[in-house]
Amino acid sequence: MPVITEIEDLRRLHQKRTPKMFYDYAESGSWTEQTFRENSSDFDLIRLRQRVAVDMSNRSTAATMIGHDVTMPVALAPVGLTGMQRADGEIKAARAAEKFGVPFTLSTMSICSIEDVAEHTTKPFWFQVYTLKDDDFMTRLFQRAKDAKCSAIVITVDLQLLGQRHKDLKNGLSAPPKFTVKSVADMMTKVQWGLEMLGTKRRFFGNIVGHVDGIDDPSSLSAWTAQAFDQSLDWERIKQFRKMWDGPVIIKGILDAEDAKMAANVGADAIVVSNHGGRQLDGALSSIRMLEPILDAVGDKIEVHLDSGIRSGQDVLKALAMGAKGTYIGRAFVNGLGAMGQAGVTRALEVIHKELDSTMALCGERDVKALGRHNLLVPKNFSGEWD
Repeated sequence: MPVITEIEDLRRLHQKRTPKMFYDYAESGSWTEQTFRENSSDFDLIRLRQRVAVDMSNRSTAATMIGHDVTMPVALAPVGLTGMQRADGEIKAARAAEKFGVPFTLSTMSICSIEDVAEHTTKPFWFQVYTLKDDDFMTRLFQRAKDAKCSAIVITVDLQLLGQRHKDLKNGLSAPPKFTVKSVADMMTKVQWGLEMLGTKRRFFGNIVGHVDGIDDPSSLSAWTAQAFDQSLDWERIKQFRKMWDGPVIIKGILDAEDAKMAANVGADAIVVSNHGGRQLDGALSSIRMLEPILDAVGDKIEVHLDSGIRSGQDVLKALAMGAKGTYIGRAFVNGLGAMGQAGVTRALEVIHKELDSTMALCGERDVKALGRHNLLVPKNFSGEWD
């Protein structure tokens, strides 16, 4: 059994144990991948203030996200095709999150359906919504989330069309995978993955197949997105969605202060500062750079979370100290899932929690809620402003 001390250990195992098309789907960005890289590298520009001779006993990472108690202010982000990283992947990730005490967010583009995850968990999870042209489907989707007792809806607003991801196109990404000489040769080297996939019936987009009329081939993500996603999405339509859900609503994909104000005005309970992990508009600024100007714009009107680029507990601490009330991990938990299944997701959470707790102590803090800019050394030009 390999010794896992950091997320990078899980990433290497994930790459070794999962077919290339699905590993690349998780570990890639759009176009040149500039934003994908800077999401992580910009965290490195923020330094920590070490404090000594302070009482660091009795520490707590407990907090709340949209009123929900959490072991640490970290949620599992919605990630499509999670069930192709490992058989029944969404169920395994949701179970790990539930046991650890952090939110799990199920993607519309999941392999396991809303009903599948609800059946195999005991506590409510969050559900992420992509906006489709089919109004009847959207109405049913919200109702299915209500029936599954989902505790929050996350509306993604930065994917009306799919950013070009070169690796996905070259790999022929699909769910289930299409059998070509290249893909079969690769899958034959991933024996455990293959055996587990043979043992499950969940290999298609569970929230889509059988629920959407007139969709010819939902296996191809790019083709189906171009056909089904609503490119006319605007704030009026988001207001309609807000009225369809009587619980907390989170709007994900905000990267501009003006859009943050609009999200607050339509009645969202929280926003997620995110550039979709660098998978949409390549060349956009990193999420962590845009956090401060967005916070300045909305003040206390709305809870602000951060997604994209978080690979460690130190990244979590930096985001919280910059002012975020919560954070999301996507690739980090998917690395764990692809590496070791449910146990790997648990290990990813353990790694991030330990890094957060230890770093907090060495910064002289005992309570995660007390973190602030006083814990950081931030470059003077580190903001969303650009000449």
